[in-house]
Amino acid sequence: MKISVIGCGYVGLVTGVCLADSGNDVVCVDIDQAKVDLLLAGGVPIYEPGLAELIARNRENGYVDFTTDTRRGIEHADVIFIAVATPMSESGEANLANVYSVADDIGSYMDRYKVVVDKSTVPVGTANEVRAIIRNKAKHEFDVVSNPEFLKEGTAITDFMKPDRVVIGGDSKRALDIMRELYEPFLRTFHPMITMDIRSAEMAKYAANCFLATKISFINEISNLCERAGADISAVREAIGADARIGYEFLFPGVGYGGSCLPKDVQALIHTAAGLGADMRLLRAVEHVNSEQKAALVSKIVDHFGGESVAENLQGLRIGLWGLSFKPQTDDMREAPSLVIARRLVELGAIVRAYDPEAAEQAKQALGDSIEYAGDMYEAVEGADALLLATEWKQFQRPSWQRVKSVMRGYVVFDGRNIYDPKRLRAEGFEYYGMGRK
Repeated sequence: MKISVIGCGYVGLVTGVCLADSGNDVVCVDIDQAKVDLLLAGGVPIYEPGLAELIARNRENGYVDFTTDTRRGIEHADVIFIAVATPMSESGEANLANVYSVADDIGSYMDRYKVVVDKSTVPVGTANEVRAIIRNKAKHEFDVVSNPEFLKEGTAITDFMKPDRVVIGGDSKRALDIMRELYEPFLRTFHPMITMDIRSAEMAKYAANCFLATKISFINEISNLCERAGADISAVREAIGADARIGYEFLFPGVGYGGSCLPKDVQALIHTAAGLGADMRLLRAVEHVNSEQKAALVSKIVDHFGGESVAENLQGLRIGLWGLSFKPQTDDMREAPSLVIARRLVELGAIVRAYDPEAAEQAKQALGDSIEYAGDMYEAVEGADALLLATEWKQFQRPSWQRVKSVMRGYVVFDGRNIYDPKRLRAEGFEYYGMGRK
């Protein structure tokens, strides 16, 4: 099948190369000439495990190509995926200018029947707007469907190749049959393709992400309560996660959620609800808890190094920061808790030296030279008064504590993801602070 994907961002690239890997003829389109040149030269603009190898294989086989020629992409395809960015505006609503611009181009260049797929995360009702924009210019029949993505950064290739489910919203049997044929190679393990009306499919994406955000904020709030009550969140999590109705996924206490999806989608659903006269009180609380949680470790540092006497001044304190990306296995810095942590520590006078295996360059775009950047994890803690873990990359999980101690000036660890054994660290001579632990 001939496929075009408009937008070579995270979702677009993964969608395009995975569809190419199943034998489709795919053209990926982006207006950023530098990004397209990088892809044509064999580079990859984002870090996602397995993506570079998948692109290289399908470029060699001739199944995927990259271009800035929108008309070429539209005329090439039987199915066009719209996978452009829908950034959050200052008011919290999704900015759909990119989606509508692509829809206008599709209407202008459509040369035969096509299925237009809304892959970008968009508010309820967007497909109707896309259809109206295309219809205003198109001279051929077409259908619009909603196909929300449920990819997790760090495991996106596996998520696409072996999906839990594929959701398609549409009102045309012809379009639904085409989408079923397209996804059939990925559903051989009997995972379902769930079809529904378009508005329900659009809502399903937001509902899924907002529920995951709710789980994270819930366990963080229970974690904070455990500290006050003298309970241990690790034991509490083990007990409640064993309940099949709750489960362990997304039930990890820490420094809050970030990334390109959860913060934006929570805000967007709150804004959508307000426009319909509804007040999403639960989601506003979820957002509030998450905002406060990002600064929780800074409060622990302030308390440890002097409490109220240094509440506005940690002048000269050296902090080694492990992890910058919002989660492991990605270089994505969007809404990363580390940004809040680093900025607040610097405001209080601390000197922060950070290390991340993949996200240093992206972090520099946000933090500039306000912090220092180390070449490895041990360099990050040289001369440090404290170690702060913000992102649980695997290489941080089993460090040589003797080596860490030999280069540090002080011996205290602030574990923002609860990945370390408090008893072991105390036996090694460190003071230890976790999240919701005794």
